[in-house]
Amino acid sequence: MKEDLQYIKQRFNIIGNAPLLNRAIEVAMQVAATDLSVLITGESGTGKESFSKIIHALSPYRHGNFIAINCGAIPEGTIDSELFGHEKGAFTGALESRKGYFEEANGGTIFLDEIGEMPLGTQTRLLRVLEYGEYIKVGGSSVQKTTVRVVAATHVDLLYAIKQGKFREDLYYRLNTVPIHIPPLRERGADIIQLFHKFSSDFAAKYRVKPLEISPDSKDILRTYVFPGNIRQLKNIVEQMALLEKVVMITPKVLEQYLPKAQSHTLPVLYKKWQDHGMQEYIYPILFDIKRDIGELKALMFNFMESGKNPIIKEQAQLGPYSDQENKQIHFLDTTQSFKETYLHDMSYTTKNLSIEAQEQTLIRRSLQKNHGNRKNAADDLGISERTLYRKIKQYEIEESDFNQ
Repeated sequence: MKEDLQYIKQRFNIIGNAPLLNRAIEVAMQVAATDLSVLITGESGTGKESFSKIIHALSPYRHGNFIAINCGAIPEGTIDSELFGHEKGAFTGALESRKGYFEEANGGTIFLDEIGEMPLGTQTRLLRVLEYGEYIKVGGSSVQKTTVRVVAATHVDLLYAIKQGKFREDLYYRLNTVPIHIPPLRERGADIIQLFHKFSSDFAAKYRVKPLEISPDSKDILRTYVFPGNIRQLKNIVEQMALLEKVVMITPKVLEQYLPKAQSHTLPVLYKKWQDHGMQEYIYPILFDIKRDIGELKALMFNFMESGKNPIIKEQAQLGPYSDQENKQIHFLDTTQSFKETYLHDMSYTTKNLSIEAQEQTLIRRSLQKNHGNRKNAADDLGISERTLYRKIKQYEIEESDFNQ
């Protein structure tokens, strides 16, 4: 299997040895020999189409056509005609009959990228193809038969789309017979550096220039960068540096000029679909830091009040006479009982455990136990994305045996 894996990587120009990547390739190889529908998930730019080509090349449909279609790029009014064809006179401008992609791909494989963007009416037609291998052209009346392997892909959470009424639940389970998840670039570790050298070498060979080299510190920056555009973004960055920089050695100073600074913003931006775009991963850490700072300040003030000391008042008393307003402020700070009633009622702090992280771990463990280890359901309960939950499980080293009971 290891030799087969390396052969597939070479044949389809896949770079890297990350465990999650290898597992995705192995699943693609195993399912290729069947006629089961496959749903490939992963962020934009992770290379989902390459996996659809692996499935086609190793399948019984390999001698037929392979047609890749981006469902999000076809207007809603014409997508039915594009996929299933139309008869002459079916609509204004239909001057002659036309074959659709399913007819062209008969006996082969059709790759439906961004399946989450497909209109509901078209989803109903697609379900008919998957269930019975038949469809009707737009404006037609006769049933057309087709034998085609369907591979779909998406970067959105289809279960969330189902809840919003934007995707058919029955179609989801029909497509998701065998799921394949492509890991984002930021989870592939050393693969990032391999891809950097690959893109640099390709550019150098094409334009007859020296390939770029990268310093150890720059490698660390690349390994920790989030790469929202994944492999496509990394390739663009390498090509920009190879073209514009006069130096061959890429240092952190050079590299940071080409990395978008958006990830360093500390102020949250309101956006009506912020949950869909993973903004909670940036907002939550900020909120946790603020909450922890407030908690520590409250605990510190309470300890001073308990000991009968108030350094704030003492320091102000040494500054000389105060106005009536300032004396009122000091009197307010010195009201120990009022302080304790206000803040101890708001949040129960103890000297043993003031860690927000500990509370977060407890919530995550309880939610996972409640959902019997189902991460997607646990993430929904917690109000975060499944990707964020996965990162938190790794961060807190929560073992599967702790919650899968």
